Amino acid sequence: MKKITTMLLVLLGFSGFAQHYKYAPSSENPFGLPNPEAPKEITDYKEMIGKCNCKSLARIDQNTWADTVAMTWEFRYIMDGMAVQDITNKEDGAHSGSIRQYNADSAKWYVHYYATSGAPSKLPVWEGNRTDDKIILYKDQNAPNGTPGYYRITFFNISNKGFDWLGEWVDKKETFSHPIWKIFCKRGK
Repeated sequence: MKKITTMLLVLLGFSGFAQHYKYAPSSENPFGLPNPEAPKEITDYKEMIGKCNCKSLARIDQNTWADTVAMTWEFRYIMDGMAVQDITNKEDGAHSGSIRQYNADSAKWYVHYYATSGAPSKLPVWEGNRTDDKIILYKDQNAPNGTPGYYRITFFNISNKGFDWLGEWVDKKETFSHPIWKIFCKRGK
């Protein structure tokens, strides 16, 4: 009897520490929900939340595009609905993802990118915003010849049916663009 009483007290003690995160992914909401206490921009990615089937097309060099690679791209609310995470799984075995947090003080999204291709000591960070039907993010990056510019990422054609994505190098005035990577996504069935 003493062992049963002790076990019950231990279990009750642990249950006191258990918390229910209302907006985290769950069986009822596998991709989570936006937390109403988050900045309103938490819904900037709302049409992308869920899983899409995509085609990825990247450059091999300045003039050549590689073969198209099939991939899935999944977006979900994390940190109890206060941030957005995305995960890609590519047919060629290269996988990646991002943690997306909106900072109300700077009025910008900060996107921390990671990939199986390497583990840098500091994750690269893009920053930007959604304007109408586009999300545009920037990271300082010089061209191979040393010209200052940005790696600009644009989500566009955003709808509940899918979205398109473009990664490109642009000069600081954004008068010149060199597309590097394109992704076309459609909502899975």
